[in-house]
Amino acid sequence: MRPYNFSAGPAMLPEEVLKQASAEMLDWQATGLSVMEMSHRSPPFESILKQTRDDLRELLKVPDTHHILFMQGGATAMNAIIPMNLLGRKGIDPAIDFVHTGVWSGKSLDEAGKYGNVNIAASSSGMHFRNVPVQKDWRLTANAAYVHICSNETINGNQFHFTPDTGSVPLVSDMSSEMLSRRVDFSKYGVVFACAQKNMGQAGLTVVIVRDDLIGHALPCCPSVFNWKNVADNQSMFNTPPTYAIYICGLVLKWLKRQGGVDRMEQASIEKSSLLYNFIDGSDFYRNDVAADSRSRMNVPFFLADESLNEAFTNEAAKKGILQIKGHRAVGGMRASLYNAMPVEGVRALIAFMQAFQQNHRIDKNL
Repeated sequence: MRPYNFSAGPAMLPEEVLKQASAEMLDWQATGLSVMEMSHRSPPFESILKQTRDDLRELLKVPDTHHILFMQGGATAMNAIIPMNLLGRKGIDPAIDFVHTGVWSGKSLDEAGKYGNVNIAASSSGMHFRNVPVQKDWRLTANAAYVHICSNETINGNQFHFTPDTGSVPLVSDMSSEMLSRRVDFSKYGVVFACAQKNMGQAGLTVVIVRDDLIGHALPCCPSVFNWKNVADNQSMFNTPPTYAIYICGLVLKWLKRQGGVDRMEQASIEKSSLLYNFIDGSDFYRNDVAADSRSRMNVPFFLADESLNEAFTNEAAKKGILQIKGHRAVGGMRASLYNAMPVEGVRALIAFMQAFQQNHRIDKNL
């Protein structure tokens, strides 16, 4: 039995996907080639690319008004690629509105500040990023180039459970750590982007869903390979795309369809996160500091009441097949990432370990 990998990313992949990739490693569908060595211009790979794009559009119900682009550079590169592609629409020195809810939205606004004037429309930094600011308190710029949010903060463990209304200003969202885990109305977004290594596959691929009218406005400084118009006009093959990562993403999408699609994943996500939060809330040995209405279903940070036990906790967890449970260095503590590939049995195994650890170390203290 494989261990349960609670890593925030690169994250756990479905075992079925790993087995299929292994079986096809040396010979994909009797071509005599591995996808790793297949020309991106060949009919076999073009079929993989098209099927992956079609499956993603179907699963997410992406409207025809939006392009799906397969790019490189990860979500971090998108922090620069987005302003370089959108600021050309608004003339000189347009504002970019940001909602600052944690580490990743902070990195995004710092990078965007190199290209435009950043306005922090709302921030939960004063609350140590334990909540998502309610929209009535946002101070948006009337004619901003766009509004940027990180819909799920992987490190801080908060999540938007509403879709912001930004009027005619395009809404941009980093959905790296929640893509395919819940139903989203993409018609309300100008741009959505996500690196694949959380919920869609392996590292190396970034998916960008961008509304058609936002393509073709890149600043002169934008590298041609990151210009959305070039990528869209060339069906994501302006340059050599991350071929194997696209293939793995395609396998994950087919697995998702067999599981019942995004709606089933959302049900499972609610079940898994509720189990863990309910256990933590009922314990005086563990705690989660995020406001109940802002808690992430994907990434659950938690702390031991006695943090001198942190090392013992991670060491003993690993012996029980519970891996990558240590929290991010920026916040400490522990973190359990509950992406689509994590079965509910994994969450139950984590809770059983937490119960046993609590009991054992309380006994030790009493001795």
